[in-house]
Amino acid sequence: MEHLSIHTNGIVLHTVAAGPEEGPLIVLLHGFPEYWEAWKNQIGPLVEQGYRVLVPDQRGYNLSDKPEGVSQYTLDLLRDDIAGLIEQSGRDHATIIGHDWGGAVAWHLAATKPQFVDKLIVVNVPHPKAMPRVLAKNPLQWAKSSYMAFFQLPDLPEKALAADYFKTMANSLVTTSRPDTFSQQDIEAYKEAWDQPGALTAMLNWYRAIRQGSMLQTPDHKITVPVRIIWGVGDQFLSPMLAKESLDFCEDGELVFIGEATHWVHHEQPYILNLLIGRFLKEEKAAL
Repeated sequence: MEHLSIHTNGIVLHTVAAGPEEGPLIVLLHGFPEYWEAWKNQIGPLVEQGYRVLVPDQRGYNLSDKPEGVSQYTLDLLRDDIAGLIEQSGRDHATIIGHDWGGAVAWHLAATKPQFVDKLIVVNVPHPKAMPRVLAKNPLQWAKSSYMAFFQLPDLPEKALAADYFKTMANSLVTTSRPDTFSQQDIEAYKEAWDQPGALTAMLNWYRAIRQGSMLQTPDHKITVPVRIIWGVGDQFLSPMLAKESLDFCEDGELVFIGEATHWVHHEQPYILNLLIGRFLKEEKAAL
């Protein structure tokens, strides 16, 4: 794997690159509170299939730039970071795979600049327009999403999350995942990423930008590129109803639920997830 510094959209994204440079391009987008290594179980299998894989630390995370201000973390800007990343790699388009907030960026890119997206795979994250629909008819989702309201507060979330060297954040990963999903070595690596200067505020600004209309930037028309939604059914943050609702925004979409998995399905069931990704990519190759 190579560690690159890629200039895009006025910032620099630390990006891990692997696989043959001439291979079809896949971009893997992590969510909160992870960083590029969230995809460690997917990079190797994709490279073995001949793909060129780029895995950035997204804006505000780990070793990437962390511009100041909530307005620097809207979906339009986050989308343009990835569009620029694709262009800087010398390509016109790529398959985009995103989890959590990385999936939100992927949805938005496919909805607003589909020319950059060959295929879209989203893991445990709804289409941005699906959330308000589900909140309107499923009160339980309000409780699941209550942490987002806490993140809107100034300063206090940073202090609470950083206390005792990120004890709360580490416990959140452990308690919302299946046993032994995250090793102590994993947790220490995450803490090092969270401890980068300005990282915690930048990460929270993704949530705070919601109040500035970030989610409203995604149109509600149907996405035209092929979409596969993959969902761990034990997600403690997001209801399966969100996955089903998201299908309404796809012209060519398919939803697959994975049992014995939570929000962190890419860590817990990597074999199954990699199998589903590989099959979807081969299906599209055959169609071409």
